[in-house]
Order: sequence, then C-alpha cells, then structure tokens
Amino acid sequence: MLRYVELKSGYSDNGPAWIGYVTPSKTGRTIYFNGRALMKLKGQRRGDSGGNYCDMETAESYWVSGPKKNGQDRHWAGAGKVLIEAAAVSEYLETIGASALDKSQHELTHSIVPTDIRKFERLANTSCYDANPGSDESTG
Repeated sequence: MLRYVELKSGYSDNGPAWIGYVTPSKTGRTIYFNGRALMKLKGQRRGDSGGNYCDMETAESYWVSGPKKNGQDRHWAGAGKVLIEAAAVSEYLETIGASALDKSQHELTHSIVPTDIRKFERLANTSCYDANPGSDESTG
C-alpha cells in the first residue's frame, strides 16, 4: 500500500518525509514502515506534533496519508524534499499523472529498510508481567 509518511515530532511541518510502501496489520490499526510500527491514533486525536500515527517504540508522532494526486504531499507550511522509495516510483507517478519526478520536491532513496513485523506483534501482545514471571523484573 503506497503512503506518504512524515515525522512530525520535533519538526512541525518540516520533518523527514517519505513516499513508500507500508504493510498494514490485520486490523489496519498499525502500519509497518522503514523498521517501525506506527499505531493509528483513535478518532480525531492528534499527537502533540499534529500526527495521526504514533511510533510503537519511541512514541514519536507521524503523519500518514495516501499520496495526493496533485503531488503536493507536504503541508502547505512545510518544506524539504520528500524521499521516494525506488520501488514505488512508477506507482507514484501513475497516481499523480506525471511522467517524471519533480526533482525540486522529491529525491529517490534505496535506504528504506524492511520491518520485522513479528518483533512488533510480540511486543504488542506481551504484558510487562509476561517477561520473567516470578523474577524481580516482573514485579517492578
């Protein structure tokens, strides 16, 4: 599934941003992207920095959306190039109806890493009391 992903925490509308493929969880409430698990915030809630997703490990706020057909994915007040996953270029260009990337707005990347989904599934399904029952760590 092709998505626009932007880090909001600490950056407002100028954070690092990517267009690339995400993998949704079975429920669709979590997406996996670039080594991270991003959980959807419920309802109209937004993170402290305006994001609609929260990183499961770091609690950083992210904005995730489908790519805009006009190619203007960043917030109007934002700036900076959007990295686009090399494998996603043809689908992105088809989505926006263009024949080439706008080099003033986009930069090709091969650095998006796969996500260990099983790691995050285990993390989401483990209670802090499950680690070592009976040890000092589980009673902390």
